[in-house]
Amino acid sequence: MKTNTPKTTTRAVRCSAALAVGGLLLTACGSSGGSGSGQEGTASFEGRGPISYVAGKDTTGTVQPTIDRWNKLHPKEKVTFIQLPTDADAQRQQMIQNAETKADAYTVLSLDVVWTSEFAAHQWIDKLPEQQFRLSKMLRPAVETAKYRGGLYAVPASSDGGMLYYRTDLLKKAGISEPPATWAQMTADCAKVTKPAEAKGMSCYAGQFQKYEGLTVNFSEAVNSAGGTVTDASGKPDVDTPEAKKGLDFLVGSVKDGTIPKEAITYQEEDGRQAFQSGKLLFLRNWPYVYALAAKSGIAGKYAVAPLPGLNGPGSSSRGGHNMAVSSYAKNKATALDFIKFMTSEETTATFLKDASLAPPYASLYDDPTLIKQYPYLPVLKQSILHAVPRPRVVQYGDVTSAVQQEAYAALTGTKSSAQALKDLQQDLQKSTAQ
Repeated sequence: MKTNTPKTTTRAVRCSAALAVGGLLLTACGSSGGSGSGQEGTASFEGRGPISYVAGKDTTGTVQPTIDRWNKLHPKEKVTFIQLPTDADAQRQQMIQNAETKADAYTVLSLDVVWTSEFAAHQWIDKLPEQQFRLSKMLRPAVETAKYRGGLYAVPASSDGGMLYYRTDLLKKAGISEPPATWAQMTADCAKVTKPAEAKGMSCYAGQFQKYEGLTVNFSEAVNSAGGTVTDASGKPDVDTPEAKKGLDFLVGSVKDGTIPKEAITYQEEDGRQAFQSGKLLFLRNWPYVYALAAKSGIAGKYAVAPLPGLNGPGSSSRGGHNMAVSSYAKNKATALDFIKFMTSEETTATFLKDASLAPPYASLYDDPTLIKQYPYLPVLKQSILHAVPRPRVVQYGDVTSAVQQEAYAALTGTKSSAQALKDLQQDLQKSTAQ
């Protein structure tokens, strides 16, 4: 399914905003009556009764049972689970549309971490009472994604980092004892592993290269893993550089020489997972949720995870995960606040870890010897999260990610050279930051 990042054709586009994740700065936003400064004080969380929880499609099958548990405990404050499309861009667009009409249909929102500051700046979500949440027990990078201008506007529910999934059985058979740390090692390993008959028809590597948010993530990781940046520390575009070209060249060259199969330029997360599970891929870049699902597939016991490879050593993941926020236009906000506490508690997030290998926000769960024995990927995942790089810190995230997708996809499909795509992307991002 081909998707494009929907342009925000409403007030959000006209709003001039400068985003900087972790201390995201947004200025001159006029949408929804917002000043771009977020709320002056904490909202009043009053009212109890039915609410809704809005998130992307649950591919793990664990969300509704958790909501059922809440509903059993709170029969007068039941939660209805509204599932949006799997595509993150479509989720964001529907949430923005709901906010701009000031509808109360959505109560608690599951936001991609990169959206939190944008929603806070437009006053689409409420500032939360920070002291009511156990933030000191959570991973600091995860907490940073939930804040805007020093205020808490969401609570981390999960904290994703990308990892390299690989087939342990085939590497061992080829005499390879360690997963690759660099792109060159990965390519060399593929040349060895794909020789045996049982690897016939197997391709080397895939990530998420469809023209959607996943491509922004994978492009950013390639650039960062080659020593470049998409935007510098002050939020200025810095993508027309030799380092960024090395990152994009890796992806483009891999498609050309077959390291990345041609069909992978249509892959989103689930397409890659299914290809890996069905034995079509030796290496796969994906999120931790894949671990539990693959354990139930035909490759159970035949795979493991490692840090993402890079140009000269281990690469960098883009920072992922989801935060839970309260819509500014919702009713029954006292119930909403309690539901967020329930869903982001250490107990509930530990259940999501055990049942669906979702990355919890609590640091202690990554260091628990019992859990590590059961889920050996936890140390790799923790390092991925701690060293993850935020996605572009630039004006209007929707416009920026759309430009990244457009130019990266043009390079991957051969419409433009890497150099031309990066040059054009630099110009597009400069226009955005000048708004």
